[in-house]
Amino acid sequence: MQVEERKPTIASQEQRLESRSEAPTRVIVGLSGASGMPFALRLLEILQGISVESHLIVTKAAIQCLQVETEGGFEMARSLADHVHSNADIGASIASGSFRTHGMIIAPCSVKTLAEIANGIGSSLLTRAADVTLKERRRLVLGVRETPLHLGHLRNMTLATEMGAIIAPPMPAFYTRGQTLEDLVNHQVQRWLDALGIHVTLAPRWKETAE
Repeated sequence: MQVEERKPTIASQEQRLESRSEAPTRVIVGLSGASGMPFALRLLEILQGISVESHLIVTKAAIQCLQVETEGGFEMARSLADHVHSNADIGASIASGSFRTHGMIIAPCSVKTLAEIANGIGSSLLTRAADVTLKERRRLVLGVRETPLHLGHLRNMTLATEMGAIIAPPMPAFYTRGQTLEDLVNHQVQRWLDALGIHVTLAPRWKETAE
């Protein structure tokens, strides 16, 4: 008895096509105009080192902060990113939910950027990409950098949290007994990556080693 060979269905063809076109792990990294650029450069450096595809957006104010706070400035940030997008390019790939990413982190995140995200204002690629990240139910980590905080800042943090964002200001931890500024930076970057669901070891973790 001859068995008739079944032709692949459209569904099975699509499944095979999907498996062949798995996107690499991508993370959108946004830098806005606030202090904390050494954190940002270290974050980009680590993503590069673990082969996570980074898509960078830098605001004009962030370029000024990079110039003040780092040796290499904007050019250093560019060199550490796989893709750099203009903040004015609303038509960039990362402005669409159909472009798959693991998530997004804005660090440092200014309170202006926080306010736009909290109120659904996508006036730039940075805030549009953040809004897309939230609507697609992907992780959005906001390294809000401001102190002290007034009630408007706190309310915007609440609004952003209610929409799914993770508010994670840069906070030094002293239980790690860090000896240098680099130690403190590494610990914070590790915590941000943890919040994104990407786990690396850059600094001691509390009681994860034998006492």
